[in-house]
Amino acid sequence: MRGLEKGTFRSSKSPPKKSSKKDLTIYTVCRTVCVVQWVMHSMTIEPNLFENIRMELRRGSLILAVLAQLRTEQYGYTLRKALSEHGMEIDEGTLYPLLRRLESQGLLVSEWREEDKRNKRFYVLSADGKTILKQLLAEWKSIDSSLNGIFRR
Repeated sequence: MRGLEKGTFRSSKSPPKKSSKKDLTIYTVCRTVCVVQWVMHSMTIEPNLFENIRMELRRGSLILAVLAQLRTEQYGYTLRKALSEHGMEIDEGTLYPLLRRLESQGLLVSEWREEDKRNKRFYVLSADGKTILKQLLAEWKSIDSSLNGIFRR
């Protein structure tokens, strides 16, 4: 390899020689490039990475929270309010599609009723929903126990 200045750049195949602080070797170039790349990478972590991971974690938790809350019959607004009171905020654009999906999976049953001169759709767990909720709660407790063991390390 040729150096930037005569004799300052050595091939990695040649044995290291005692050099002055001004010598630019393959080792120093590679090390500098690696350090710079590492620093640049650590500074360019996707800005929304935490938010994306947090939302993934929340999605599964919301399903469990909705199923648990629907052990007693509720309509959408009261369900949202109850979840919110427990720190599980959920917007309508997420809740209603989730309720429809859970119902189509056979985990919920719903019926339209008039209350306070307004038609409202009431949801409650089906028999299958109760079984799945019981299984999910057992799984949740197992995961929680495992994570607590890991976190204590």
